[in-house]
Amino acid sequence: MMELWTSPTPNGWKVSIMLEELIEAGVDVGEFEVRVINLMTGEQFEDDFVERNPNQKIPTLRDNGKDIIESCAILQYLAEKHPTELLPLDARKWDVIPWVYWQAANVGPVFGNKLSYTRYMDDVPGDLKQHPLERFNNEALRLVSVLDKKLGDNPWVCGDTFTIADIALYPWIRGWKWSKVNITTRPRVVAWVDRVRARPGVERGLAYGVPKEEIDQWSEARKASTARSGASIASNENVKKSIN
Repeated sequence: MMELWTSPTPNGWKVSIMLEELIEAGVDVGEFEVRVINLMTGEQFEDDFVERNPNQKIPTLRDNGKDIIESCAILQYLAEKHPTELLPLDARKWDVIPWVYWQAANVGPVFGNKLSYTRYMDDVPGDLKQHPLERFNNEALRLVSVLDKKLGDNPWVCGDTFTIADIALYPWIRGWKWSKVNITTRPRVVAWVDRVRARPGVERGLAYGVPKEEIDQWSEARKASTARSGASIASNENVKKSIN
């Protein structure tokens, strides 16, 4: 039985959406167990988690005794194990995979840093935030413009078919209000966000670790808890403590 250890974050949602999209496509993925990791209490640093993922980051997937780390690697692993149009395994594969890597190398880090400076880094004086806020905001907007051009008149990132490229990108772009990256100047991107959200598999995937009524609008208590957790994770002191 597969075991997914995850949390309701953009990287976590990628894998839970993938599992639900495979199910939606008619794939029998078998039984799997989901453990929601409490990032606020530091469960990702506990021995049982580190044994599965030395990088101490969610998500991690155990399948047939093998541990797969890194959310985009897990997407590719599941897509190759259960072939569907989510990742064509012929020559079209290389229309999709580069955009998955593009997300991992660009969109995730940039949106993540913009989010951290916007919401979490309370221990950084305001005057020291000005440059990184502007830098990461501008780069996030540039990446959104790249996505806009890539979409063109197509419904999905790689054309007419929903793929793991959409799954990889969506959880980061959907949080544009939380990270304060204004995507509304790119209506094709906004429409794409809405199309992805309308998929039943995506809705179910977003519900892992979050009450259904909070999928699209977190409660004030959850926002506050997430902000505290984010501040703890982003703290330089906590990062220093994790260096062995």
